[in-house]
Amino acid sequence: MNALVEAVLAQRGRLVGEGFDHSGQQTLRSVLARAACLGDRLAGAPYPHVGLLLENTPEYLWWLEAAVLAGATVVGVNPTRRGPDLLRDLTHTDCALLVTETRLLPLVADLGLAVPVLVVDGPGYAETLAPYADAAPPSRLPAPETRLLLTFTSGSTGAPKAVVCSQRRIARAGDKLRAQYGLSPDDTGYACMPLFHGNALMGLWAPLLLAGGTIALRRRFSATRFLDDVRDFGASYFTYVGRAVSYVLATEPRPDDAENPLRLGFGTEAGAVDAARFAERFGCRLVEGYGSSEGGCNLRQDPAAPPGAVGREGSGPDDDLAVVDPETGAECPRSRFDAAGRLANGEEAIGELVNRTARAGFEGYWRNEEAGAARLRDGWYWTGDLFHRDAEGWFRFAGRSADWLRVDSENLAVADIENILARWERAAAVAVYAVPDPVAGDQVMAALQLRPGADGDVAASFARFLARQPDLGTKMPPRFVRLVARMPVTGTHKTAKTGLRADRWDAVGGDTVLWRPYERGAAGELSYRVLTAEDREKLGALFAEHGRSALIVRNQVPRS
Repeated sequence: MNALVEAVLAQRGRLVGEGFDHSGQQTLRSVLARAACLGDRLAGAPYPHVGLLLENTPEYLWWLEAAVLAGATVVGVNPTRRGPDLLRDLTHTDCALLVTETRLLPLVADLGLAVPVLVVDGPGYAETLAPYADAAPPSRLPAPETRLLLTFTSGSTGAPKAVVCSQRRIARAGDKLRAQYGLSPDDTGYACMPLFHGNALMGLWAPLLLAGGTIALRRRFSATRFLDDVRDFGASYFTYVGRAVSYVLATEPRPDDAENPLRLGFGTEAGAVDAARFAERFGCRLVEGYGSSEGGCNLRQDPAAPPGAVGREGSGPDDDLAVVDPETGAECPRSRFDAAGRLANGEEAIGELVNRTARAGFEGYWRNEEAGAARLRDGWYWTGDLFHRDAEGWFRFAGRSADWLRVDSENLAVADIENILARWERAAAVAVYAVPDPVAGDQVMAALQLRPGADGDVAASFARFLARQPDLGTKMPPRFVRLVARMPVTGTHKTAKTGLRADRWDAVGGDTVLWRPYERGAAGELSYRVLTAEDREKLGALFAEHGRSALIVRNQVPRS
């Protein structure tokens, strides 16, 4: 039985959004027409792959569900990609057809694509679909193992990898969330995250489709429209990624914010502080999940989890999760905390999260066997993410594998520092990352987006805040702080740290950089001041003195 095919054919829910309200039957007619069109257009292609370069509109879901029925594979194209990178995404995934819209057509107009392009709001589109207006379901419906998606990883370095997702995997992920959160035909899921990303498809589209609920679309995420949309559409459930929650919290509070139909938000990387603020302001619980695009390791969410924990067992019945030393494969000692809540043995307790069940849910990367082999080593699935696990079995996220900092020979986890800095009432968004130390190892650097009206002596206020944090270890305070007008994010609203790392403490745009010179204030508090051009010259000389100038050669990496 193919649960996804059955749900598409049933079409029990509505599709609503900015200026449209489609019944299930209207959607089914649109899906059947496009499925028949795909059957003809992709019949002679080496691979039945269709690229969707669309914002969150009904057309996206109609073509996606058409692919479900036609046995085709959708490539979710990221509209923040440009030029050669975008061309590489389309050619690497063997797209035989591209579906886009007029506003995004310029992104591919000069790429020299050798595949046909359908423009959903362009001339001739209605005529293209007209012959399929009364199409019936395909005579042969696809099996559950049919490849449905090639979804790109959201890594910030190197070319993104295309993760293979079958219809079975999407259906299983959706059904788990449907059951876990009690989603029903009475629920409306608000899809404000981009549909080209797995979060929106596996976390919202699939569970609401299987539940027979309504799906509400926002073309592009808008923090200022969030609450109005929730009320207008009667949304009870939504998904989020990265900084989206921070942006909503940064909007002007209203006395009636809690008067809304929301009961649950599901996503990643909101952080414990923002989750608490969101629940207090909007009366809606946020459930933090952990899972990779690859599907090899997902932690089951548990309402009983202590602050900062994301679960203590995998979401699959046969999962065997562990935190291990990536060099030896030995399981790390359980984490311990001191009286102030500080991780007391991070050096030995933090390691890489693995699933010791062979393959788990990972179905591979498209045309990248080497990367797939790196994920599956010694019969285990390696996430590439840092965790530690306490004596009670709770897993706590400690950062990506690139988020280690080594300060004065001590290993630190970025996530721990970010969680502390997020408590600062003036901060709307926080990012922490490593920059080189002039002598050895790293220094901690933070980018802060301040809330509106957060003026005054920011440096002194930040230093006072740090001094009040009982769990801030002595190596954790940032050496450098970049004040940004808006936190740079990827197309999936995760913080884009690559450009920030490349900027280091350089003067960029209108940003102000504060720094903590190598001395403390007279009162024993940390002391910050503006980093000047003279300071930058002295830092450069210090790197040269220790033969480390190559580490601060300017890399031309744009912020996203």
